[in-house]
Amino acid sequence: MSPEARASAQEVEHLAHLLRSAERAVVLTGAGVSVPSGIPDFRTPGTGLWANVDPTEVAHIDAWRRDPDRFWRFYGERFATLGGVQPNRAHEVIAELERRRIVRAVITQNVDRLHRRAGSGRVIEVHGSIEWSVCMRCGARYGLEDVLERIAGPGPVAPECDACAEPLKPDVVLFGEMLPEAAIEEAHRLAADADLMICVGSSLAVHPVASLPEVTILNGGALAVITQSDTPYDRHADVRLGGDVVAELDAVLAALDDGTAPVG
Repeated sequence: MSPEARASAQEVEHLAHLLRSAERAVVLTGAGVSVPSGIPDFRTPGTGLWANVDPTEVAHIDAWRRDPDRFWRFYGERFATLGGVQPNRAHEVIAELERRRIVRAVITQNVDRLHRRAGSGRVIEVHGSIEWSVCMRCGARYGLEDVLERIAGPGPVAPECDACAEPLKPDVVLFGEMLPEAAIEEAHRLAADADLMICVGSSLAVHPVASLPEVTILNGGALAVITQSDTPYDRHADVRLGGDVVAELDAVLAALDDGTAPVG
């Protein structure tokens, strides 16, 4: 076994040990956890969602207000793609950890619904979800499948509220909007109480979510980071795994099932 592989195996065993010992573990996920499902991340050159567009132009709340048809031409295509995407093995392992009562909750920056579809029960979606679109005038909510039918039909691109004839807004946090207060407060409480936070597939660069690992550390909890990109917390992490998120999480689950003591 190469020194790199041996070091990775030691980190996997260490994380398995931390999970066995934890009583209040939480998982924080970013776009990287959904890449194996075929969803591009945001900033990878050439393939990221923002690689060929200015997000402040197409995904800003002012863009939706100014030209909802143009907004939905961009978002409608993405929503149609996301609607058929399936959870991958990384989502399934995280759901299994919750099913075993090892992980108490998942905090996610993703809007793709995949944690819930994989079976995770307590999911805090701090950036909202594509599951619903809402009328900002009357509060009516429309499910994703309904919205996809509306934007596929004739007439204006933007789907409209039946009662108000107002354009619907996807129930996701756009640039220029505040995060949902209840969700971010719950995420902060979970981070403060966690004795272990596992960050999966996130560069941990977008605030205020990026501050949650620090909340856990300052309150005495351990931190594990599983992602291929560098993060500001790499040198503070008790465990740092930089391989494919599916392979790394599968290895951690296998180590848990094996039940061996941590190496080194």
